[in-house]
Amino acid sequence: MKFARACVAGLAIALGLAACGGGSTSSGAAEPGGSGSALEKTTLTVGVVPVPSSAPLFIAQKRGFFREEGLTVKTEIIQAPQAVMPKIMNGSMDAFLTSYVSLLAINDSGAAKLKLFQHSQEAAPGMASVVVPKNSPIKTAADLKGKTIAVNVLKALGQTVTNAHLEQAGLAPTDAKYVAVPFADQLAALSSGQVDAAWLVEPFLTAAKSELGAVEVIDTMSGPTASIPVDGWGVSEAWLTKNPNTAAAFHRALARAQLIAGSDRGAVNEVIPTYTQIPADTAASIKLGVYSMEVDKAKLQKLGDLLAGYGYLKKKPDVTQQIAATLG
Repeated sequence: MKFARACVAGLAIALGLAACGGGSTSSGAAEPGGSGSALEKTTLTVGVVPVPSSAPLFIAQKRGFFREEGLTVKTEIIQAPQAVMPKIMNGSMDAFLTSYVSLLAINDSGAAKLKLFQHSQEAAPGMASVVVPKNSPIKTAADLKGKTIAVNVLKALGQTVTNAHLEQAGLAPTDAKYVAVPFADQLAALSSGQVDAAWLVEPFLTAAKSELGAVEVIDTMSGPTASIPVDGWGVSEAWLTKNPNTAAAFHRALARAQLIAGSDRGAVNEVIPTYTQIPADTAASIKLGVYSMEVDKAKLQKLGDLLAGYGYLKKKPDVTQQIAATLG
């Protein structure tokens, strides 16, 4: 479990999941006489979660895309998006990485009016699974009836996608018991018998298989939840209205980096160790989601409908109303 414990500082997937720690980095100042002269703001603070989904922003930093747009981008490691809403509302943080679960939940609660500014990742097979100890009698999703499943956060992505697979297997979501266990503690919970199964994401998933011999029961990013949207960059409606030129410049730089992330795994591998606790060799081997340019609105709506259907949202959202105009 040594590897998993080493990763705890930065490795909860940005799925409404918590990330640990704090700090900041910066990238390039606005060049005198450059595009920064037309911007409402030239220095931005962006909340990042130290997980692979943040890679496009760090690619943009490394390659000078923000500087070319006249922007200085400072990053701040954040907890779950809900925790930084005061900063978003008072303007001390301009944008942040958010799971779609969190974005939908915050808008549903009325705590803020947020917009998806740029998509980051959608699910790919093998990046998140329900696993059991190697000698467990649990072999299929149907065998989870009456069992306890660890998820990092209750009523978030892990529970939502696992529910969908339980239903496919003929069970009701209430047929299993969910308990909240931080990712870094789930290996110990599994090996001690505290829980029967655990929903894990990379790199904890790889650690569970290699260190415990854990066996996958459900690939929760396949079948009924294949390609489900995972996360993206969020901003407030008020920020977009107040900073249209800055928003356009920031979006151009992010979009350029997103295109690179989607076509060059090496570029992603290169930056991941610079802002996470993931070692370079692990970064090159873990399963990643898909870095596509735009979120699939139909699949995002499906996620919203699932959340509402399970009672995690008060009402079904219209996801098209939660996407910034810059994304069409």
